[in-house]
Amino acid sequence: MPRPVNPDRRREVVDAAIDQLATTGIGHFSLRTLAEGMGQSTRVLTHHFADKQALVTAVLDRLDERQHQALLATLAWRDPAIPVSVIVKAAWQRTLDPQELAMTRLIREIEGLAAAGRLVLPGPGFIRGRAEFVASCFTLRGLSEDDALTTATLLNSAFSSLQNDYLITGDHDRSTAALGELCDWVDARVRRRGPGGSPRTRGGQPATSRTAR
Repeated sequence: MPRPVNPDRRREVVDAAIDQLATTGIGHFSLRTLAEGMGQSTRVLTHHFADKQALVTAVLDRLDERQHQALLATLAWRDPAIPVSVIVKAAWQRTLDPQELAMTRLIREIEGLAAAGRLVLPGPGFIRGRAEFVASCFTLRGLSEDDALTTATLLNSAFSSLQNDYLITGDHDRSTAALGELCDWVDARVRRRGPGGSPRTRGGQPATSRTAR
């Protein structure tokens, strides 16, 4: 009879796998090579995960969980009086900190491989779920659910692209200046579409419905 899976131990194994994948990359690995890199036997992985895809799913879920925890720990997240740009700048600094950089590169690698069709994700949750999570920050600031999700999608996509630019080029001044523009945009959008704001179409006329936007 197989031993029951201990959730705490499973989380420890996933975290160790993430640390290893952040070093070696996720594009080409097997349970055997991953276990060897972790200094463990393959049985440590197969006890918790049925196959490689199950492990990848667990890694993605855990990465999301860790990112959500870090954002929720930002004081500004739950305080609508603090501009969203404060959260964005804090996330930029945190994810590019030397201690976090390997994880950031791993996430960017996952996105790139998935976009190229070389990594099968368990579903759209890794991207859409992230947008829905960030959208909760905007609904707290008075945006409608539709506006919040659209704003979160735009912000996440721009943030990821800017981060890719910086990681590839190392151009600090240009990427930082662009991040500042992104922060100005998101703060202005929240002010415009939040309580007392007036969402408008590209032609400048007030939006009266979702299709009008």
